[in-house]
Amino acid sequence: MIYWISTILLSVILLWSAYTYFFQASAIKGFRELGFPDFFRIQLAIMKVIAVCILLIPLVPLQVKEWAYAGVGCFFITALIAHIVHKDSIAISILLVFFIAILALSNIYLHKLN
Repeated sequence: MIYWISTILLSVILLWSAYTYFFQASAIKGFRELGFPDFFRIQLAIMKVIAVCILLIPLVPLQVKEWAYAGVGCFFITALIAHIVHKDSIAISILLVFFIAILALSNIYLHKLN
């Protein structure tokens, strides 16, 4: 149960983030202000949607899921560093640490299921 709750929550976070990267003007502007090129924003959004599919489909092999977890971890760590360097609100950094904790919880309970 903990696996599915954490994984669904993680998936919602990733899908919302991908949606904002595509359609929300403030997110697009903020992404540019962090110094990232536009193509990277689109690439990350697509990769987040792919990661959600991998994590939610039970028949995907464990090793593929592990790569998805690693990629999502890189997303969150990169975002955390970018927001710290940009001197954004501490609340954003705390939120990203919370997202990393959800990611870790999902991964830990994935392995407990197997």
